[in-house]
Amino acid sequence: MKKKIISVILAGTMMMGTLAGCGGNKTTETENKTEGKTEETQQTAGTEEFSMADASEVDGTEISFWHSMGGVNGQAIDTLVKKFNDENEYGITVKAQYQGEYDDSLNKLKSAQIGNMGADLVQVYEIGSRFMIESGWITPMQQMIDADSYDLSQIEPNLAAYYTIDNQLYSMPFNSSTPIMYYNKEMFEKAGITEIPDSLEGIEAVGEKLLNEGGAGQVISLGIYGWFFEQFIGKQGLEYANNGNGRTEAATAVAFDSNGAAANILTAWKSLYDKGYAPNVGKGGDAGLADFSAGKSAITLGSTASLKQILQDVNGKFEVGTAYFPKVKSTDEGGVSIGGASLWALNNNDAKKTRATWEFVKFLISPESQAYWNAQTGYFPVTTAAQEEPVFKENVEKYPQFQTAIDLKAFVKGVRGYFSYYLRRFSLCFCLNNAFQPVLRSQTATMVKKHFDFIICFALLNHKNSIRFVFLRMVIWGG
Repeated sequence: MKKKIISVILAGTMMMGTLAGCGGNKTTETENKTEGKTEETQQTAGTEEFSMADASEVDGTEISFWHSMGGVNGQAIDTLVKKFNDENEYGITVKAQYQGEYDDSLNKLKSAQIGNMGADLVQVYEIGSRFMIESGWITPMQQMIDADSYDLSQIEPNLAAYYTIDNQLYSMPFNSSTPIMYYNKEMFEKAGITEIPDSLEGIEAVGEKLLNEGGAGQVISLGIYGWFFEQFIGKQGLEYANNGNGRTEAATAVAFDSNGAAANILTAWKSLYDKGYAPNVGKGGDAGLADFSAGKSAITLGSTASLKQILQDVNGKFEVGTAYFPKVKSTDEGGVSIGGASLWALNNNDAKKTRATWEFVKFLISPESQAYWNAQTGYFPVTTAAQEEPVFKENVEKYPQFQTAIDLKAFVKGVRGYFSYYLRRFSLCFCLNNAFQPVLRSQTATMVKKHFDFIICFALLNHKNSIRFVFLRMVIWGG
């Protein structure tokens, strides 16, 4: 069979309600309601005079902190909030409120801001950053940093740079993560593999050994997940969208169709599937974790924040290895991008609340807090000095796998622009996830062509905050 060729055809539309096939578009109604509000507040964003009270003036001040951390991570948040409330010398009280997943929290914030009933501090995932910047609702962290003469060099440079534009830090990094590769050390040893593959090509090259000699039931359990797709683009050193991924100005179209990034990813992924090395384990970032933790697959991909859970699930059945997220081709020279979320201060025109919010933020990013946060969750510490804390050193000594995430920060190349951080209000609409499965199941070139004729939906806000959907029709041709 001749080499498959992937063609991507773009068309645009301004219609929003016709996309029911993209999965539930939960944000549509709220976006419509807030669109006018956002455009109106944009005109005054950053123009109001900044005011922050002295720390001695905030006794009795209460602030609301909205977050999206559930489970073990939520318990860690509660512990940190309680510690701050019990120990801060300023009489500040923080009310932490879990608002559901990131999408849910952002939608609630949009609704609340219409009635000026929002939070004082909110945790927002990185793909919501463009919306937050342009909402007119925030006080940039840089203003508090400057007013307090805070030394920003305490923050990991790559993380600070990621949330900085025009020399202004808009939000404070908090729960930062990157994707990494997890592998079963025992299977690799049985197969006689001493060099861990660093690309999808490399994984394919050792696939037979892992199955026949290593005892693996699967070579790699790879969940179909938009974030992985983004990271594979970054590993190629290519852009996801135009206008510098939305950093120079608002992104209006994807770039991975014309720069070859999507073709490279899907060709390599399909090849792994065809050889039986990467079976379809379903959609989502955690879809492949269960098979790996159960000892079925030799390799999986996941967030650094999944490490603690994986170690608990494996429970000593085998030794878990960690390595950098794989390239697509061995010759790729790109990097991964930062995931997770950051902290945004809302401008509620209250100088005391602004100071209280800033004091709480400083507590959350302190070395002691970040060392605890890392040990409990797997998110890497955003403050450099956290690595000197005893709790951090003890955790890395007990779980050396955490070191991969720490080392990886030096190689993060999403600092100035891979992926979705500045794509305004970007949404994948689940179409990418849904489209992969029939592609993988196709056995012939004809069927591949039939099933790979699919639509990926991207919600991109242009400069006037209108919704623009970009349709992509991707077709594999063989002969």
